[in-house]
Amino acid sequence: MNILVIKCGGSIINELSESFFNSVKELQNRGYHIVFVHGGGPDINSMLDKYEIEPVFENGLRKTTTEVMEIVELILAGKSNRSLVHKLEAHGLKAVGLNGSDGGILTGEYIDEQKLGAVGKILKVNTELLRLLFENGYCPVLTPIATTEEGTKLNVNADMAAGSVAKALSAEMCLFVTDVKGVLKNEQIIEKLTETEAKELIEDGSIHGGMIPKVNTALSVLNKGVEEVMIVSGKDHFYQGGQFIGTKFLQEEGVFQ
Repeated sequence: MNILVIKCGGSIINELSESFFNSVKELQNRGYHIVFVHGGGPDINSMLDKYEIEPVFENGLRKTTTEVMEIVELILAGKSNRSLVHKLEAHGLKAVGLNGSDGGILTGEYIDEQKLGAVGKILKVNTELLRLLFENGYCPVLTPIATTEEGTKLNVNADMAAGSVAKALSAEMCLFVTDVKGVLKNEQIIEKLTETEAKELIEDGSIHGGMIPKVNTALSVLNKGVEEVMIVSGKDHFYQGGQFIGTKFLQEEGVFQ
């Protein structure tokens, strides 16, 4: 079973193009099973704003009180997930939206309850339901909400959730959808990068600004044991004529996980 995990950030969901969905369809036609994991950051922030709750971040992770968790789930499950499922179905793709906490799909544990509140990391992924949906031609669309062994819901970084799902499913690749075609140098896509090469490009300033966290995320997922990780565009074709278009991050030669 050829499986791909596609992670869509909250800010890109509304910008996904016709070409993006055509690439998803082409992959399905070639026998790939696809699971989406998505975020919802901008919508969560605007809802917190409405409730006059100040967002607090520690090392890039959202501090999640009980009150914040309710809003996180409301937006992720009620808005972002519905929106992505609707877009997939409007383009002729069969999709089912799921909370990561449904059916024990994502089990997590607190990272640091005192500092971060209900923020978690994934301990295990129950792939049974996802495989059942694949077998029936559906794309599961997952929120990055996990539950602890005791049943408490946790807010999980969507990038890390996508990496954990990719590893558990032995996915061929984990794709991170952004608003650019990949890592560019002199306006050309760099097709392949190892961790060493990527770090050199960050140091010499070739990779800069908002691309730095995207690259670091891709590398951290690669280091979790996912075979290949890729940064692709949601505004364009990312797969055409049997070829992926974007920047692929590969394990260093001779490095075995």
